[in-house]
Amino acid sequence: MVGENIIFLRKRNGLTQEALSEKINVSRQTVAKWERGESEPDCSSLLRLSSLFDVTIDALVGNVDEDQKVVGVAPKGKYFFGMTKIREDGSVVLPKKALELFSLSIGNELAILGDEERGFALVPKKQIVDMFSLIEKDVE
Repeated sequence: MVGENIIFLRKRNGLTQEALSEKINVSRQTVAKWERGESEPDCSSLLRLSSLFDVTIDALVGNVDEDQKVVGVAPKGKYFFGMTKIREDGSVVLPKKALELFSLSIGNELAILGDEERGFALVPKKQIVDMFSLIEKDVE
């Protein structure tokens, strides 16, 4: 799993094994061994890899839920919570993990923001109110 993730991240960042090895101070052969699964990075190498690729060590070593594995290794602070369907009444059920992570509960109000190119997002009302308050202060 670690080797596959290193390959994925290295290619996503347009790096050769040689370029990656130079960035994290190991030999190209070491990177090749990690990618083939012949050995695994030590703790300091994992730290350098996670920093370089901006991912958590858990994600790098594959210690993530199955639904996260669908999208590859996500950058720090980015999540894939799975899929949901729009019900006939227009409602959508949000995954429990998303609700817990963002401290949402029944009755919370969410703003729905849209972008024709990128889709839409749900944002807690408090964040929208706080954002507009900052804008008003800047205008005054």
